[in-house]
Amino acid sequence: MSPLAWIAIASLAVWGWLLLGQGFFWRTDQRLPAPVGTAPERWPAVVVVVPARDEAEVLPLSLPSLLAQDYPGRAEVILVDDGSTDGTGPLAEELARRQGGLPLTVTRPGEPEPGWTGKLWALRHGMTLARARGPEFLLLTDADIAHEPDSLRLLVAAATGHRLDLVSQMARLRVTSGWERLIVPAFVYFFCQLYPFRWINRRRPLATAAAGGCVLLRSETAERARVPEAIRQAVIDDVSLARAVRRAGGRVWLGLADRVDSIRPYPRLGDLWRMVSRSAYTQLRHSPPLLAGTVAGLALVYLAPPLTLVAGLWAGDARAAWAGGLAWAVMTGTYLPMLRYYRQPPWLAPLLPFTALLYLLMTVDSAVQHHRGRGAAWKGRTYARPEAAPDR
Repeated sequence: MSPLAWIAIASLAVWGWLLLGQGFFWRTDQRLPAPVGTAPERWPAVVVVVPARDEAEVLPLSLPSLLAQDYPGRAEVILVDDGSTDGTGPLAEELARRQGGLPLTVTRPGEPEPGWTGKLWALRHGMTLARARGPEFLLLTDADIAHEPDSLRLLVAAATGHRLDLVSQMARLRVTSGWERLIVPAFVYFFCQLYPFRWINRRRPLATAAAGGCVLLRSETAERARVPEAIRQAVIDDVSLARAVRRAGGRVWLGLADRVDSIRPYPRLGDLWRMVSRSAYTQLRHSPPLLAGTVAGLALVYLAPPLTLVAGLWAGDARAAWAGGLAWAVMTGTYLPMLRYYRQPPWLAPLLPFTALLYLLMTVDSAVQHHRGRGAAWKGRTYARPEAAPDR
C-alpha cells in the first residue's frame, strides 16, 4: 500500500476508536439529572457569587435573570466588581434597585495579590463573604451567563437528590454570526472529546472537568478542597476546580445546559481566536513536545481524511480515497448531534476539518504568544506563565 493509504487507514482507525471508545463523547444527552422523589421540605440556603470585570455591556441581560430566580429557599447574590473601569458595580446596583428579587451585594476586592489569577482572586473574595452567610451551596456563575427562572431550583434539586458535591452545566454559547456558527459548536464538541461527560459522571470517574460559567458547589466540600486557594494560579479554573473537588472526595457532574445561556457575543474571528488562544498552550502545560503531538494529532484526525480522499481520487489510489472518505463520513456523523443541539444546519458538519485547522492555528499562536512573554491575557491582565489544570 502507498504511504497515502496508510495515513488514511490510520485516521480511519482513530475515528473508529473515537466513535466507540471515547465515552460516546459525540452524544448530547448528558443533561441535568431529574430530581429524585418529592421536593425537599427545606430548601438549602444558596449564595450566588458572580465575578465581574468590565461587564457593563452584558450585565443588563444576565444579572436580572439571577435576581429573578424562583427559588423556594433563602438565596442572595454577591457580585464581585473586579477592578472594572466601565461602571460595572454601579450598574449592578442600579439594576437591582429597578429589578428587585433576590438581595444583591456588590463588593470590590482590589487588585489580586501575587500568585493569584484575577477571576480566582475575585471568587476568593466573594466566597469569603458568602461563607459568612452560612449557605449550604454556592452558585459560581460568570457575569455573561443568563439563567431561566427555575435554573437555581433545578440545580439544587439535582445536587441534593443525587448527592452531588459539584454540579456544572456548560452554558449554551451564543451562535449568531457566521464565525460563531463555524467555531462555537466545534469548541464544545472538542471539549466533550477531551473530557467525555459520561466518563466524568460515572461513580468511578475516568475524567474530571467542569464548565466555569455555571457551577453549583457544596460549601462544605469547597472548604474541604481548599477552594479557591488550592487552585489560585489556574487560568483554566473550571477544570482545576473540579479536580480539587474530586481529590477531596467529592462527586462531580457535568452536562450540557438547556436553561442556562451565555450571552457574550463573539461576532468576529479575532474575538473567537483570542478566546481559544489565551489558554490553549496553558492546557498543554507550556510543553513544546505536547504542542508538537497535538498538532500532529489534529492533522491526522481532522485534516488527513479530506486530504487523503482528494489526493487518492487524484492519484487513482482507491484505498486512500476509500479510507479517507469513510473517516470523513464518521467525523461528520459524530458532529451532527452537536449541531442539532445548537440548532445549526447539518451542512456545517463536513466543514469540521476546516474548523479544526483554525483551532490548530490558534493553538500554535497561543504558544507563540507565550514565548513572546505575553502569556494568557484577559481583560487587561497578562499571566506570563500561569499554571495548567493540575492532575487528578
